[in-house]
Amino acid sequence: MATPDSSSPDGNESHPSQRKIMRMDAVVWAITMGVMCGLGLFLATNWLVFQGGQQVGKHLGLLANYFVGYSVTFGGSFVGLAYAFATGCVFTWVLVTVYNTVARLRGRNRLP
Repeated sequence: MATPDSSSPDGNESHPSQRKIMRMDAVVWAITMGVMCGLGLFLATNWLVFQGGQQVGKHLGLLANYFVGYSVTFGGSFVGLAYAFATGCVFTWVLVTVYNTVARLRGRNRLP
């Protein structure tokens, strides 16, 4: 006997142990998050540069401790874009790969 929770959206009934865990494409997620991180830092840096002032982006400038060559300038925003893109890609790829590994291992341990 099926419960409302055990039926799929297309009307087919399934047992909870037969549900599949969605796997994610690590490369697509990595590139997407890399672009978002890179553009985010690029826009934040240029926003502060175009606002101007005596001490531009004192807190954002601390990223220079991690991103060699980065500064809160128009030229530095391109360096930051590259670093943030790479950092976003690597961290997201690792996160999605770990997720997929756990999903695969959980799927392997399910009872028929």
